[in-house]
Amino acid sequence: MLSVAEAVAQITSAVQPLDAERVPLLDAPGRVLAADARATYTLPAHANSAMDGYAVRAADLKGASEATPRTFRVLETVAAGQFPTRAVAAGEATRIMTGAPLPEGADCVVRVEDTDGGTAQVSARNDRDCGKNVRPRGEDFREGDLVLAAGEPVGAAQIGVLASLGLMSVPVHRAPRVAILGSGDELVDLDQFDRVRAGEKIVASNSYTLHALVRSAGGVPVPLGNALDTPESMRAIFERAVDAKPDLIVSSAGISVGEFDYTRHALAALGADLKFWKVRMRPGAPIGFGTIAGIPWVGLPGNPVSVMVTFELFVRPAMLRMLGHRRLHRRPVKVTLEQPVEIGARLTHFLRAIVTTQPSGELTARLTGPQGSGILTSMARANALLVVPEDQPVHAAGAQLSALLLSPAAQLAESFAL
Repeated sequence: MLSVAEAVAQITSAVQPLDAERVPLLDAPGRVLAADARATYTLPAHANSAMDGYAVRAADLKGASEATPRTFRVLETVAAGQFPTRAVAAGEATRIMTGAPLPEGADCVVRVEDTDGGTAQVSARNDRDCGKNVRPRGEDFREGDLVLAAGEPVGAAQIGVLASLGLMSVPVHRAPRVAILGSGDELVDLDQFDRVRAGEKIVASNSYTLHALVRSAGGVPVPLGNALDTPESMRAIFERAVDAKPDLIVSSAGISVGEFDYTRHALAALGADLKFWKVRMRPGAPIGFGTIAGIPWVGLPGNPVSVMVTFELFVRPAMLRMLGHRRLHRRPVKVTLEQPVEIGARLTHFLRAIVTTQPSGELTARLTGPQGSGILTSMARANALLVVPEDQPVHAAGAQLSALLLSPAAQLAESFAL
């Protein structure tokens, strides 16, 4: 039986970044650049002012103070979007606004609050800006520069940079299409909720959860519904999955050793190449991986919590790799236990936990409550998975363990403090 790390390595090494597609610039956030973005011009094109003030020569400004102000003749006023028409010589200044090109001869900008604000003549009363407040030509980038490299995730800052490069569309790795399927005679969709309320069926929550997880990871869900607990129905749903030509197939349930778990039989009938079938972990030990007609397949357990935990550990990294990301895994953080934690089976455990940032900056963790793999509400309460190593089953309150934060919200605070 594989360790979690071994299973993750097998899955992520078996998939590759998908081919590129060009998308409109504003559709690119969350995607990954598939080609380098280079500058075709220089920005800024001219040295310009970083302040509203007066462009002068530093040699003339030096020594200015309240007691010994320096006086300059103002040549003109230049706003952003305009260009100076006169060079600055000794004893002269150009009244200038932020972003306006610096006039020839000037090498600094004295901020307006250090002057008397004059328009024909101005007095400077501080020399702290000698040689300052000038943005040099090409400070951001120069023509021919590699500005963003292939493999760069696209966020808001990258969108601004790409817009500055004049790109109305950008090449990104294609978002993976993920076929989602499940199995179980007891499952119904929400349109049959009256049967759930009557106690006859249960909601196929895994289908909805996986749909959301695929979207949150940047993929395109391809929902195929749920098979009945028969070999024929199970084979048919996998055939539909192959016919849909997805980039990844994710199934839930039917993967254990129960009498009606027919996934393995269906895959064998379709000639699937199975790589592994179980991982040394809890929840989620029964998990499979292989290829069906060349399409990667990950088989998740049926319990709702197990689905979410195994998706987080195995499916999300595979999808991120397909999207072109290089960083595939959540970085573990050290947390201090608020309560004792003990595990039974000698398996690596991933417990639902609430991580809190204390006023001291220390991260502490407590369990969400009972850890049964069918308690989906425990995942809704959790903002982290607490990792308990298989060879260290008992931990006292105050001990340290690692945790995987499930969302940025885990480190957000209700009030601002530095």
